[in-house]
Amino acid sequence: MFVATVVITAVLAASLAASVALKLSHKPDVVEGYARVHVPEERLNALAGVLACAVAGLIAGLFWAPIGIAAATGVTVYFLLACGAHVRFRDTAHLGPPVVNLLLGAAALTLRLITY
Repeated sequence: MFVATVVITAVLAASLAASVALKLSHKPDVVEGYARVHVPEERLNALAGVLACAVAGLIAGLFWAPIGIAAATGVTVYFLLACGAHVRFRDTAHLGPPVVNLLLGAAALTLRLITY
């Protein structure tokens, strides 16, 4: 079961790292995507910082379970709120990536709890 934990955590960490890079790039299409859900460009760096901490916590959590559980919980809540924002602002056409990360976060949390 720990192998599944490592695989899901690695996939989630890679996805979050890509998201961090996109947020920090401030590319016009990225800024526009966040503007659709009323997130101002000034907040992208802070959101990238939150996700960068999540990546570090997920990886560290493979070696010390309490950190991994906390990080996976935070990721799950973060993407639950992101999905809620997309629904609230009727941007369901772009709901896919947050849902995938929500499911990966929930899976990582569940697996880390099982293997604790």
